[in-house]
Amino acid sequence: MEFDLENPLENSLQWQHDDFASLFLIESQHTPSHTYFQSLNKAANFNISVRTQLISLISKFSCSLDPLVSYLSINYLDRFLSNQGILNKQKQQKAWALRLLAISCISLASKMIKSGYSAIDIQALLVNDGGIIFETQTMQRMEGVILGALEWRMRSITPFSFLNFFITLICVKDPMEQVLKKRVPQILFNSQGEIKLLQFKPSIIAASALLYASHELFPFQFQSFSAAICNCSYVNKVHPDPEPFYYFH
Repeated sequence: MEFDLENPLENSLQWQHDDFASLFLIESQHTPSHTYFQSLNKAANFNISVRTQLISLISKFSCSLDPLVSYLSINYLDRFLSNQGILNKQKQQKAWALRLLAISCISLASKMIKSGYSAIDIQALLVNDGGIIFETQTMQRMEGVILGALEWRMRSITPFSFLNFFITLICVKDPMEQVLKKRVPQILFNSQGEIKLLQFKPSIIAASALLYASHELFPFQFQSFSAAICNCSYVNKVHPDPEPFYYFH
């Protein structure tokens, strides 16, 4: 079965509202560790610079692909780095190591989504870039390391997994629904490099992106949309307004 970011679990293409409870229960298993954000800030200039370089490489190599490939690649990257550390403790990271990690994340994401993007296509990207070209075995070994760090949880739960759930809560119909479904992914794609979002669960990011889009597109309905989402039993009542909302500006 082809992997769908909106339906990350197998046999889940026709979900009922209550079925989303399982996603909320296990979403933390598909996110970077709780200490990842702190580790990025501990040696801010160095660690953030490495992550920025890697995201830049992923964006560069996947620019001609489905944006979901890039999104899933960065999800794998953050989860890998949170498990392995920022490519060990060395202060000088070799360019080829960053390149290999970035292209391997893309390769895994492409296979997972079944984009039809082959190893040959990936090698063509490397050739066109004019940089180091890796042997297939080298890439496969790196993919194995990533898979091990992620404990083979490749059907990632991301903010996309919760969009339909939150849209049903605010009770919108076409054409408003389609406008929101088009705008929210754009917000998520554009904000993935923001390290502050790493503090939050995918469900909270999804709710916040939807609120941001509704505030932008339908300001008169925003208060009612916000109330509907914040009254959801899965939203943290300590901070009733999904906090990532403020990082999308």
